[in-house]
Amino acid sequence: MEETLDILRQKARTAALRAYVPYSAQHDAAVLLLADGTWAPGVRVESASFSLVIPPLVNAFTTAVAAGRTDVVAVALNRPFLPEEAAYARSTPAGSFREAAADVFVATDTHALPALGDRLVPFLDAPMPEDPAEGLALAREVARRAYVPESDFPVGCVLVVEGGRLVPGVNVEHADWSRILCAERNALGTALSWGLTGLKTLYLTCLKDQTGSPCGACRQLLTELAPEAAVWMDRGKTPPEVASPGQLLPGAFHGQTLLL
Repeated sequence: MEETLDILRQKARTAALRAYVPYSAQHDAAVLLLADGTWAPGVRVESASFSLVIPPLVNAFTTAVAAGRTDVVAVALNRPFLPEEAAYARSTPAGSFREAAADVFVATDTHALPALGDRLVPFLDAPMPEDPAEGLALAREVARRAYVPESDFPVGCVLVVEGGRLVPGVNVEHADWSRILCAERNALGTALSWGLTGLKTLYLTCLKDQTGSPCGACRQLLTELAPEAAVWMDRGKTPPEVASPGQLLPGAFHGQTLLL
């Protein structure tokens, strides 16, 4: 087990280099180990609105859920767990984890770990949407992966990035509501964890609300991280609505004087 954990720690240190931390320079990352040896990173993603920072642990777990994987057997950080991170690890969307070391938690029912294999491929295996209808159809499929025990309100999105990759995002809930992450920020966090650029288009659907649109937190992150993206919002049987992040959040806070 120790050899696997040492490799997992190294993956976390390497992933931390991709953290988006223009305000703190605190390069943090988490790496999940799945039951078949696949591993998945999640990096710290900062916002000019500091309370909207996406923690690396939340980023990693929500990426796995959006990819349809909840078979997590271990998670490592590039540093020791903070108390709030340890609390999250004990009750995640993939089950409960116990402390194995200061920087590692292991699933409570796991006693042996698989050898590390390939990095998770979180992208959809689908062609680039040719029109909004196709993109929103994909988002509806993705939304069925949402983890919503608190609200029963599944939301899904597909983020199209440069090169044609399709990044899924779903809302992933937690008993502690401050640790809930929406679909849009889930997809943005995955894109940054994989070092992707050119965030071009976002297709968004709320399966139980045909008037749904990004919440204020997601509008802020979209404005900061994907300002040129077209956001297509599902309207069911009527034509979809499209807006830019700037139109969704006019007068957004950019925090230029806070930059290092």
